[in-house]
Amino acid sequence: METPIELKYARTHEWVRTEDDVITVGITDYAQDQLGDVVYVELPELGREVSIGEGVAVVESVKTASDIYSPATGVIVEVNEALGDSPEQVNESPYEGGWLFKVRITDLSDELVDAQEYEQYME
Repeated sequence: METPIELKYARTHEWVRTEDDVITVGITDYAQDQLGDVVYVELPELGREVSIGEGVAVVESVKTASDIYSPATGVIVEVNEALGDSPEQVNESPYEGGWLFKVRITDLSDELVDAQEYEQYME
């Protein structure tokens, strides 16, 4: 499994890339592997206010549906609309083309861990 060291991770299997006051959120390689083939992604509405730990998106696979939780408090400023036509990008490129949404943050979870801690958690 791939776990890029430049990202932070939630124990609920979301990854976070921080750029100034905006974070990009997706699901980890481990999570997409456990889900199986992703067939649909329900993304949050632009402008929606979200809180740390709130369910804001849903990823559906051939096996199950899984809630995606916000690792930050803030406002949704962008969603990956390409997933509407190509939800399989979550499987094929979880850290690049398969990202889910971006949040302009006012508060970031202090429970995010680095790649090494996330890998240890997975063991």
